Amino acid sequence: MSRSGESQYPLQVSNIKLEPMELIVYTAFWCPDCRIAKRFLAEHQVPFKEIDIERTPGAADEVVRRTGKRAIPQFVIDGEWVQPYRPGEGFLYDEMTKRLGLKRT
Repeated sequence: MSRSGESQYPLQVSNIKLEPMELIVYTAFWCPDCRIAKRFLAEHQVPFKEIDIERTPGAADEVVRRTGKRAIPQFVIDGEWVQPYRPGEGFLYDEMTKRLGLKRT
């Protein structure tokens, strides 16, 4: 340490994101997997913007364009498209807990 109490070696922190995560969820009112995904986010108090593909012009086409399939829910986490469930397996609780940086309950 220097006389001023500061370290001679500046602390460098990398790979730490200080801004809040941006999460967009593509859903539809009739989608049971979407309700499960939104309940998971609500239980963990994760803020998100919801886009209903039935009420938002072009949203369903955007899902197909980005993912190559008509599959909801879709999460867009800081610009990265992620399918939070696997057909036949359901919502990917462990994977989404880890992906969103949440504590296991």
